[in-house]
Amino acid sequence: MIVCSCNVISDHQVRSVTAERTVRGTSEVYRCLGCSAECGRCARTIRRIMDEALGAGAPPVSASDCTCSSSKAKVIKEFD
Repeated sequence: MIVCSCNVISDHQVRSVTAERTVRGTSEVYRCLGCSAECGRCARTIRRIMDEALGAGAPPVSASDCTCSSSKAKVIKEFD
């Protein structure tokens, strides 16, 4: 399901970033996916998805800086 129509971010992408990386805020999710918040309407939904993913016992893998995709196009292509 698309949770951010401005950046075309899916709930699956949010869960993947949350499970694979040490992300503490929605801005870090955007950064890891190679974009930034536009209108901000999705922030609460992304936060809820992050909380659910972390509550499900999926601890972040590392405390290093995010090394996610550097371009949004690459991420979108990967999930098409």
